[in-house]
Amino acid sequence: MMGNIHVHRSSPANRRTFLSSAAVAAAALSLPNRASAVDKGSPSQHVVLFGDSILDNGAYVPTGADVVTQLRMRLPQGGRATLAAVDGSVASAVRLQLRGAPDDATHIVVSAGGNDALHCAHLLDESAGSVAEALGRLAVVREQFVEDYRALLDDVVARGLPAAVCTIYDAHFPDMTERRIASVGLTIFNECITREAAARGLALIDLRLICRTNQDLATPIEPSVIGGAKIADAIAAFASDYDWRKGRSEVLTRAIGL
Repeated sequence: MMGNIHVHRSSPANRRTFLSSAAVAAAALSLPNRASAVDKGSPSQHVVLFGDSILDNGAYVPTGADVVTQLRMRLPQGGRATLAAVDGSVASAVRLQLRGAPDDATHIVVSAGGNDALHCAHLLDESAGSVAEALGRLAVVREQFVEDYRALLDDVVARGLPAAVCTIYDAHFPDMTERRIASVGLTIFNECITREAAARGLALIDLRLICRTNQDLATPIEPSVIGGAKIADAIAAFASDYDWRKGRSEVLTRAIGL
């Protein structure tokens, strides 16, 4: 199912809620072509996947169906899915993928950030003289990712199509200490992803709530056939149910039946 982010529910006196509402409203007002783009209508859905190996997981499921294949099975008759994502891509590289978007695309799905996190994983093993010093290093990583991810989503919004972005699920490393530390590190990236999606009124596919078990991953960090099926379910739900004309971010967690 889809859980709406209703940024207007709280009391007017709640400053944080007011600021969130203002951000979403500003994003909606900045997209005058939203309604017209949807109203043009398309004879069939064409969902295009951009990003990294969360969507381009074919190499990790050699004997089973990858995400895009499973998505094609879930789209309505006549619907299509195109894989533009490339294993190993960081957020800045996904911007290059968008330049090759098919002209007849009707929906965009983006997964980015996991490889940005991997490139900075060595920081988790470095020593620091204080907690403040360690946080300062992570702050530098966060600032760079925010810059890259904002630029990516600006490019996504400029396409003028319904779009969804994915969070990064937790890695399932065999060593529980490594798993816990990696999970904390990922909050830097997921916080940015959720914030920037909400600010632009984009749908959010929260993979932290979708891929939660060891069976969902073929490796500690790559989707299995089972996990890919859950991701495909959520993408199909986005293409079917998300009304982007409202300019409001919504969280999709359909694969776990919430």
